[in-house]
Amino acid sequence: MDALGLFIQILAYVLIAAIFLRIIFSWINFDPTNPIYTVIHEITEPILAPLRSILPRMSMFDLSPMVASFILFFLASLGGTLRN
Repeated sequence: MDALGLFIQILAYVLIAAIFLRIIFSWINFDPTNPIYTVIHEITEPILAPLRSILPRMSMFDLSPMVASFILFFLASLGGTLRN
């Protein structure tokens, strides 16, 4: 169980970091043809797209990264409890 808990924690934190980078890239108008942008987009889109379809649309804000981060923090804490 220790290995599974550690894997869940690491995966959750890597995804949170990728979501954070995607937010930063959107603020600075990062070039979408850049390979770094492409990798971050490919990693995060399978998480964010389903949330976007569930969450209500707001005119200027996409709440899916925030909701995904909360879910991932929860999963990371579950991973920590598996390790104990």
